[in-house]
Amino acid sequence: MSDFMPPESRRRIMSAIKSKNTKPEVLLGSMMHRAGLRYRKHAKDLPGRPDFVFRSLKIAVFVDGDFWHGYKLHEWEHKLSPGYWDKKIKGNVERDCVNREALRTAGWRVIRIWEHQLKNCPELMLKCVQRTVRKSKEKMGNHIGTGPPVKSEA
Repeated sequence: MSDFMPPESRRRIMSAIKSKNTKPEVLLGSMMHRAGLRYRKHAKDLPGRPDFVFRSLKIAVFVDGDFWHGYKLHEWEHKLSPGYWDKKIKGNVERDCVNREALRTAGWRVIRIWEHQLKNCPELMLKCVQRTVRKSKEKMGNHIGTGPPVKSEA
């Protein structure tokens, strides 16, 4: 089945879809900020351009839309036309896997939060990020951002 919309209408609709600062992303960002977590957004130099990055801890957080990133794709892919959308979503899923593996290979911890998880239980998703940050700080000896140890001259 081909697209039922004229190309100009489809282009206008698609151009209105945001790739950054989506509602779920803004929600998680504001919750993390209120909880005292400091992060960078949309790191262009990292695979997949993670939504949130804790550089010194090497933690990357992705907030993925259920449709665009194929949550439970096998349950609803039969509804997609075999052309553009099927190829697009499966390509996104494949790219997500490649980017996740590239980050892990480089020593990064990757947290993937689905849109529906953030909508249904935002506090739990915040706790997941907080727990990962805490464990990473403990693993690194809690010397994050404190600079090198100072030698005493006693």
